[in-house]
Amino acid sequence: MSTAADTRTSKNGFDRFFEISARGSTLGREVRGGLATFFTMAYIVVLNPLIIGNGMDADGAQLPIAALAAGTALVAGVMTILMGVVARFPLALAAGLGVNALVAYEIAPEMTWADAMGLVVIEGVLIAILVLTGLRELVFRAVPTQLKTAIGVGIGLFLMIIGLVDAGFVNRVPDAANTTVPVELGLGGKLATWPAAVFVIGLLFTLILFVRKVRGAILIGILGTTVLAIIVEAIAHPKGWSLNVPKLPEKIVSTPDLSLIGHFNVLDSWSRAGWLVVLMFIFSLLITDFFDTMGTMVAVGQEGGLLDERGMPPRTREILLVDSVAAAAGGAASVSSNTAYIESAAGVGEGARTGAANLVTGGLFLLAMFLTPLVAVVPFEAASTALVVVGFLMLTAIRQIDWTDYTIAVPAFLTVTLMPFTYSISNGIGAGVISYVVLKVATGRAREIHPILYGVAVLFVLYFLRGPLEAWIL
Repeated sequence: MSTAADTRTSKNGFDRFFEISARGSTLGREVRGGLATFFTMAYIVVLNPLIIGNGMDADGAQLPIAALAAGTALVAGVMTILMGVVARFPLALAAGLGVNALVAYEIAPEMTWADAMGLVVIEGVLIAILVLTGLRELVFRAVPTQLKTAIGVGIGLFLMIIGLVDAGFVNRVPDAANTTVPVELGLGGKLATWPAAVFVIGLLFTLILFVRKVRGAILIGILGTTVLAIIVEAIAHPKGWSLNVPKLPEKIVSTPDLSLIGHFNVLDSWSRAGWLVVLMFIFSLLITDFFDTMGTMVAVGQEGGLLDERGMPPRTREILLVDSVAAAAGGAASVSSNTAYIESAAGVGEGARTGAANLVTGGLFLLAMFLTPLVAVVPFEAASTALVVVGFLMLTAIRQIDWTDYTIAVPAFLTVTLMPFTYSISNGIGAGVISYVVLKVATGRAREIHPILYGVAVLFVLYFLRGPLEAWIL
């Protein structure tokens, strides 16, 4: 029978390098965590090509779906493994949602696809420079610990709403413009479809496993719900599955199309769209990537008990550097900026504590280049069960916030609520930082503000006002 002391004793070079035993983990937990992370974010291999592939550049050109799928899986796999080896932190990366829509529907229509992806490369290089100069880490350290806690809590709620919406449990009201209620339960206020029922059954199944402390509860929940979905699809043939229809594919292996790699241009966009337009696009990309990753790594570290007393994860600079490289790599492969994925929290919830889990997740993404038809078997209804459970786990940290001090409680409240309600991590962080600075100054406690937060607050003000500013300047 092993003891706690035995668990933390390094067993071999691999264990020592990734600090598996030192962080109280085991190889089995890392493998389970890596699997859970992959299954909760594998949808990006299918979804990212659909978002970018539906966009059209200024010349009317569209990018091929098959090449986008292969490139999405390739960059996600390589960057996730790089994060595991360099930063040794259980944080997976892939094409960022929100950023890909910005690239496809706002940036590309003003120039060519190569130009648009070139701007993504420029943005990644700029973030890398900020990391190497220490500025990005300095900004992160300047954020108060309790506000960092609020960021993690807000992301927990964000994960939950993502899971509920992706599974079809919550839907936008069709005539939302004519009602005060923007969202509803299922369809017409009721769970009227088999896919929604599959999600509910899968979620309850996962929660039972989790409460009973079954090892691998989250992963078992995803796989078990997928099996149920396949059975329901085979028997009832229901409509309404989110993104993926859970049926066994006609073929399992496909040859990846990597023809889009290297198709980017960093110069022509400035003359074609104008330097003001280009600068505004780069600023939007920069702010989104800059703060989304900071919030994500705090939330994942918080869930895994990996933060120090200042709310900093281990090897912060390495985490941020790999993330910036991933942003540029996504542009270079024409699949949009790659960034840290909050779904990594599902792997941490399953026991992952080190970068060893990333080897599993990244390896599966590389396999997904050849197994795209198989990846498409897992529907949102199955993967979303993990997001709801992990969202609950992250919400429990809310007790660490001092709700009696309104100068931190109000910013924390805005951070926590605006993330899910605006569907954006950056929006929540921005609201929290701005209100924190304003309230501390208004109550005569300006000395408690780190000087660099003033500059961050100004940047966020510009970020929120970029619509009126673009209309005025351009």
